[in-house]
Amino acid sequence: MTDRINGLHHVTMLASGAAANNAFYTQALGLRRVKTTVNFDAPDVYHLYFGDGLGRPGTVMTSFPFPNAARGKRGTGEAALTAFAVPVGSLPAWEERLAPLGPTTREIAFGEERLLTEGPDGESLALVEVAGDDRTPWTEGGVGVETAIRGFHSVTLALRDVGATADLLRLMGYREAGREGAVTRMRLDRGNGAQVVDLHEDPTARPALQSAGSVHHVAFSVADRAAQAEVRQELAAAGFQATPSIDRDYFWAIYFRSPGGVLFEVATEEPGFARDEAPEALGTALKLPRQHDHLRERLVRQLEPLEGLA
Repeated sequence: MTDRINGLHHVTMLASGAAANNAFYTQALGLRRVKTTVNFDAPDVYHLYFGDGLGRPGTVMTSFPFPNAARGKRGTGEAALTAFAVPVGSLPAWEERLAPLGPTTREIAFGEERLLTEGPDGESLALVEVAGDDRTPWTEGGVGVETAIRGFHSVTLALRDVGATADLLRLMGYREAGREGAVTRMRLDRGNGAQVVDLHEDPTARPALQSAGSVHHVAFSVADRAAQAEVRQELAAAGFQATPSIDRDYFWAIYFRSPGGVLFEVATEEPGFARDEAPEALGTALKLPRQHDHLRERLVRQLEPLEGLA
């Protein structure tokens, strides 16, 4: 069992329109767009990052908005719900804020009150009341400190059988923290605040069909490349085939497929989003991977205009 995982790093979803995706996460949820770049493998598609003021690991929702993509179909083998942590007592304010965008539902899970909602592509989201979360929120997006999102609370993976994925998470340092119905809660005892993974078992469900509104992958956080190499070695010893470490400009990443079919990533906390922009200017300029910089003129013409992009 490794002790190098610090919790979630980021969650990456597929979307159908950059402007709508940007508006929801920055205006409705009040997150900061901390980086505006493009997909490494499809440079005509944005890669947008939304998080706290600095895009700290454990706070960042990212998206690949493929223009006019059809909606995905929910099923097993994917992250079915992404949950954010908010202060205790803030859900009524969130209900009022999100009401114009669609229905919301209140429920209690594992003793925590949460508000279920959807993003613009039907992505399943939750706001969970968490006591004592001392992460510093972004409060310049129209949401005050008494309400603002602190970062991720958890992801819920939809699986036909949770056993092998639970074993993998134990290898990654998680322990079982409880069960409610078909859901097994796995938790790290220490980390960055985004330390919960819920496993929802449904042996009769069909596999998911990923497209807009689907989570593409779930990334876990490690301090640096040395820690990442140790995790990769332990994964290999357990029979998992992880990619070599790949430079993603703002972190280094390895990828592997979990037993239930969900794509996992292990990403470093360094160098961070301020490596090519001043902290006060994060997300305001189009930043391109080196190999795509020669495409800048064409991409500026073709990519959908975004509010706040210079």
